[in-house]
Amino acid sequence: MRRVLHVTDAYLPRLGGIEVHVSDLLREQRARGIEAEVATITPPAEGAAEPAYVRRLEGGPLGAQRGLVELVKEGRYDAVHLHVSVWSPFATLAARRLVSAGVPTLVTIHSMWTRLGPLPGLARELLRLRAWPLVWSAVSDAAAEPLREMLGPEIPVAVLGNAIDVDAWRPPSAPGRESAADGPLRIVAVMRLTRVKRAVELAEILHRVRAQVPAERALEAVVVGAGPRERAMRRVLARHGDDAWVTLPGRMDRPAIRSLLRSADVFVAPAELESFGIAALEARAAGVPVVASSWGGVGDFVAQGVEGLLAPDDAGLATALTSLLTDDRLRRAMAEHNTAVPPTHDWARACDLSEQLYERAVAAARAPAGAWSMVLGGTTLR
Repeated sequence: MRRVLHVTDAYLPRLGGIEVHVSDLLREQRARGIEAEVATITPPAEGAAEPAYVRRLEGGPLGAQRGLVELVKEGRYDAVHLHVSVWSPFATLAARRLVSAGVPTLVTIHSMWTRLGPLPGLARELLRLRAWPLVWSAVSDAAAEPLREMLGPEIPVAVLGNAIDVDAWRPPSAPGRESAADGPLRIVAVMRLTRVKRAVELAEILHRVRAQVPAERALEAVVVGAGPRERAMRRVLARHGDDAWVTLPGRMDRPAIRSLLRSADVFVAPAELESFGIAALEARAAGVPVVASSWGGVGDFVAQGVEGLLAPDDAGLATALTSLLTDDRLRRAMAEHNTAVPPTHDWARACDLSEQLYERAVAAARAPAGAWSMVLGGTTLR
């Protein structure tokens, strides 16, 4: 692939999983010599300079389609890569236009299409999604499963996971303390303080942990991030008296988060609808044992009892945290494993898989009408 256009409703300066991932993917692909660009309806930061490969389209999800058509006309790009969340009207409308124009198109689903009732089925029938000659992917097995159920067995769905610079996050040695005598055991979370990420629920989980861990074992928790549920979370912490040991420092940049993880004993990710979990992957790469929901995509890189502990509900998350905070041997074994064995979700792997899927998209676009799914075959790329 020589030229690739990424299409996303959400992009920097907004901060979230899609925004950060697409920005990083652009950087990595361009470093490989691919002329990667991005088209988005997210407005720029006021007064900020940005590279020419970022295309800001105006007119909202519908009005921006005209600008997108101008961008892709005359075969300017070898493939277009759409990044879709639960609500991505610009990218969704773009998909229909692109496949109708015969443009090789890859769609990556970055969200969990679960608990949406009849909406996915309605979208499938109204938009005739199964007839679109494009390539489907999702960022984890958990995110791919509802998509496969919606599209049916004849439409392959690849797993195209997010990625990080693994070497940049790896510590020089196993993090954390050998015992509680070395100071308070530190729990770290890095997340947007929103309803979906379950900020208030995390406050309740931490309260359970403090009640379950013996009082003589000192604890501290640091929850990095900001968002609309911050005030509610602070109220819960204050009501329980947990604001004495739980701090909310707000947003941090990557160097500051790396430094914090070097002193972390356990990382917690409470979101049930976490399609992937970049922050959890960063913690796992930093050598920190991870506690997370078993419903989301964290299970793609955290095996139960190896890199961390997974639980189906809040009581289970509290119990898992308590286990790691009270069992020094288990916690240290996981930290040593995570430090010695790096995760496989690096940028080399992600870029290689992306290019393979772009080639599949080219094959689908060139296939005879009604035969494109047969051209793709049944092999699932991972």
